[in-house]
Amino acid sequence: MSETPSTARLLDGIWLGLDLGTQSARCVAVDGTGQLIAAASRPLTGSRDGVRHEQDPEQWWTALSGACREALAGLDATRIRGLAIDGTSGTILLADTEGRPLTPGLMYDDGRAADQAVTVNAVGAEVWRELGYRSMQPSWALPKLRWLLEHEPAASSAGVRLLHQVDLITWRLAGQQVAADASHALKTGYHLVEECWPDKAMAELGVPEGLLPDVVRPGSVLGTVCAAAARATGIPEGTTLVAGMTDGCAAQIGAGALQPGAWNSVLGTTLVLKGSSPHLVRDPAGVVYCHRGPGDNWLPGGASSSGAGVISRDFHGEDLDALTAQAAALDSDAVSYPLVSTGERFPFRAPEATPFTLGEVPTRAAEFHAQLLGVACLERLCLDYLDHLGAPVDGPLTLTGGGARNRYWCRLRAEVIGRPVLLPEQAEGAIGMAVLAATSSGASLQEAAAAMVRIGARIHPSPARTARHLPVYLRFIDELTRRGWLDQTVADHARRRAAQ
Repeated sequence: MSETPSTARLLDGIWLGLDLGTQSARCVAVDGTGQLIAAASRPLTGSRDGVRHEQDPEQWWTALSGACREALAGLDATRIRGLAIDGTSGTILLADTEGRPLTPGLMYDDGRAADQAVTVNAVGAEVWRELGYRSMQPSWALPKLRWLLEHEPAASSAGVRLLHQVDLITWRLAGQQVAADASHALKTGYHLVEECWPDKAMAELGVPEGLLPDVVRPGSVLGTVCAAAARATGIPEGTTLVAGMTDGCAAQIGAGALQPGAWNSVLGTTLVLKGSSPHLVRDPAGVVYCHRGPGDNWLPGGASSSGAGVISRDFHGEDLDALTAQAAALDSDAVSYPLVSTGERFPFRAPEATPFTLGEVPTRAAEFHAQLLGVACLERLCLDYLDHLGAPVDGPLTLTGGGARNRYWCRLRAEVIGRPVLLPEQAEGAIGMAVLAATSSGASLQEAAAAMVRIGARIHPSPARTARHLPVYLRFIDELTRRGWLDQTVADHARRRAAQ
């Protein structure tokens, strides 16, 4: 990176990334080379009752404040230049004109708004179709907002505001309400193409005028940290506040998967793929949808119901290192469909889908290897499906999440997919927000990521190994097709790509 005033400011600064997860609030301090200087977290608790999942919004602020004070103690405050924050996608609350919560936080997976989702999808069908996701799930923010308007007495209060999870924090940090970011506003129905709220649909849904926040693109400067927030958090007064993104997008930034065609594959309990495209990717099946990036790019992605959760479920308490070594020695062709629970969401939608195994698995090591291989096959199918939709998929592929700690599994995934993979040193959401915050230096997001995202390892698969796994992959997609879950046109596209 050539030395310019903006890059000098980037490299000299300390950048803060704040993360609101389900179980903890986290603050990291990162320098302009990507070196983690300090980090701290505080636990979060919530309550679940059937399909309902709530948290106390005040706890978000107190937990983040405590994490910030601990992380920043002893740091050179004059070098702290900016911060950004991510939160869980679709988590909302209602607040009064002073930013005080009037309702609990309805969390990202709260499913109480099933009836409201039907209405939302009927009224907004044309808009949702144009935006590429076609329909909203009950857990999305707009159906839950409808639920709050119908059931919460506080919704009739004068001047009531809808806040996304991070909006409460940015309000507290700035000392006044500031704009929401378009990433968190996506699931509330924000029109990412026209960059405004779809007023006609909102009026028909009974959303009062003035309830919804102003919205800006991620990476926009929202304001600065006020004196009261500085006292509460230890963040210096005047620190630049940058509009953030949802947790999944934050992790993608942390992995550096930002150039067109780049993808970040996050293997946690489930498998999530997030990529970068110069154009909006529209999916007729509605299993892939796009965030708008901080620049002019789009961030398509999809979340499977399959993933590493099958390992924690089926091999709980076992020696996974020993199983990995035994599985690697076996090198079996048996493959399992690694569904964590009934029903699939990506790369196809099949509520009735159930796990299966093709081939013999006479030992625990063989069962283990079949699950590892199944995740790799599903991952390749996700990329084939994205290519089928017209999304660019030929850029760098990074592997993150808990599953990326198993180096044999990473190599197996690279072999099945048939392309090199990158393993970042650290790719958590808070790191991604520190990178995004660094754009307030004047550097582009790509420049900030190039300077701050550190690649720990590169895996280059052998073409012979990829060819060896190809029949397993083809047998896997044939079985998904035979069971009626995978569309034949997608299977045919995957076969054509395999033949290239």
